[in-house]
Amino acid sequence: MAAPSPRSVDPDTPPPGARSLSCVIPCFNEGANLRHLLPLLEDVLWATRMHWEIIVVDDGSTDDTAAVAEAWCDLSGFRCISLSRNFGKEAALTAGLAAAGGDAVVLLDGDLQHSPELIHAMLAQWQAGAEVVYAVREARHDESRFKQLGSRLFYRLMNDSDRFSVPKDAGDFRLMDRKVVDALKSLPERSRFMKGLYAWVGFRAVALPYTPAPRTQGASSFNARRLVSLAIDGLTAFTTWPLRMVSVVGLLFAVPALSYGIFVAIDHLLFGNAVSGWTTIVVSLMFFIGIQMISTGIVGEYIARIYEEAKGRPLYVVRQERGTGLGAGQP
Repeated sequence: MAAPSPRSVDPDTPPPGARSLSCVIPCFNEGANLRHLLPLLEDVLWATRMHWEIIVVDDGSTDDTAAVAEAWCDLSGFRCISLSRNFGKEAALTAGLAAAGGDAVVLLDGDLQHSPELIHAMLAQWQAGAEVVYAVREARHDESRFKQLGSRLFYRLMNDSDRFSVPKDAGDFRLMDRKVVDALKSLPERSRFMKGLYAWVGFRAVALPYTPAPRTQGASSFNARRLVSLAIDGLTAFTTWPLRMVSVVGLLFAVPALSYGIFVAIDHLLFGNAVSGWTTIVVSLMFFIGIQMISTGIVGEYIARIYEEAKGRPLYVVRQERGTGLGAGQP
């Protein structure tokens, strides 16, 4: 479906006093998928009999994502926010949350892997008292062995703290109550790892198992390099164990080294044995220099986060907005 069809009569008009729902879709080069997703999502939202809006956040796409989304903005309930360049998914999600005005907000990707039909089940849990309803992948059989192992290691390291826990295999596909959205908007940091922020704010959360559908068009922009970068952002934003690990490793190597140095000195003074082993000394020196460089790099990652926060730049810049969403009072 290349363009929206005009509506002469709005089906299933929400009753008086109906609550409102916002759907936020961060997109980067998802024009082909949006052509299929938007009409499907519109049908699902009409069936809820709630006031609703669909907010597409174009994260600096180089294809026709913005044009496809803006074509729908002539209809009530649709809104497109175009960022000035690609700021990343975390920034696009933040921009969508800042614009969303519904009593509940649903986040879903624009690649059709997050089925709009699951929104009905999310709303049922929300109406039953849940404040967060997050979708959890039932299996990862479609991912490489390396990615599966990396995912397990990441969540194990992230959840090392007992203060809060990031749910395993849960992504951005979720419904959040207005109070949860307001709590997320109040967090000031610019280096945002959204999965960690969802867990940090707390609230009553319910998991909803699902199986992602295959992408209908294109390929994911999250390659191995970006996934590793995102994992480092999460670990440095919510844990301090890498810094503690530097201290522990330093202690583990310093004590044996000091003990060995005392042993060599006593052996030379008492028995006159010559100090030898230049090869061992050189190898040990290179090894310890490597440990020092790694330790400096870990500390540098935290300093870089402080530097980013200290600059105080905005998380994103909006180039253009189209549509009114819930602002026009319809649908």
